[in-house]
Amino acid sequence: MLIIHGAGRADRPAAVTIGNFDGVHLGHQAMVARTLEAARERGLRPCVLTFEPHPRERFAADTAPTRLTTLREKLELLARLGVERTCVAHFTREFAAQAPEAFVEEVLVRRLATRWVLVGGDFRFGARRAGDVAALRRLAGAAGIDVEVIGEVTAEGIRVSSSAIRGALAEGSLEQARRLLGRRYSISGRVVHGRKLGRQLGFPTANVQLKHNHPPLLGIYAVLVHGAGPGPRRCDGSPPPPPAGWSGSCAPAGSPWHAGNWR
Repeated sequence: MLIIHGAGRADRPAAVTIGNFDGVHLGHQAMVARTLEAARERGLRPCVLTFEPHPRERFAADTAPTRLTTLREKLELLARLGVERTCVAHFTREFAAQAPEAFVEEVLVRRLATRWVLVGGDFRFGARRAGDVAALRRLAGAAGIDVEVIGEVTAEGIRVSSSAIRGALAEGSLEQARRLLGRRYSISGRVVHGRKLGRQLGFPTANVQLKHNHPPLLGIYAVLVHGAGPGPRRCDGSPPPPPAGWSGSCAPAGSPWHAGNWR
């Protein structure tokens, strides 16, 4: 996947979907799938437009929502879905101050060569969130861009959203979070030195340094860890298959794997 930071310009017409894509949950996955389909139908290049940092982190850091994924995790998940190109717009004060008309002309038309765009029903854009879906249809339509709005995505009767997933994690409902994410929740980060109190109790812990704010859950969980070393190997040097039920994140209840204390 090609990743463009800032003011890159596309070299061919694109089908674009826009959003924060925090968590890359089932709703986001549906948006990506529809964008890939529309790109194939129209002979366009599929592209995701996302923002860094999260807009609320720029203007209200103390009340900004906890991130479900880091930027790196988000990009990796998008690549797995088949996205060819992701444009990461730097959400600066200057970017946020653009009028809706400027956003369409400068970002969608000039930078991304957009011919088709997909957004959610609550999409807002431009300075002070002045632009809505109706404004996007009017402005983009005048620029020759087809606009499509994705319907609500639900899982077992619950509307899929990043907020709902944060709520599930805060309540310790990992299964509910899994249903909305479409995969098990995971945390990644660099292991750093701590006070080494766990080893004195006979339970060594791994202190994982997380960027931005704290994770959306607290407590003690059975987890599976990967990327910390070469791990076990077969006789031919290849790694063994993962344990049953492992998806690279939180282990199922009753797992014999080491429990970590996430703080």
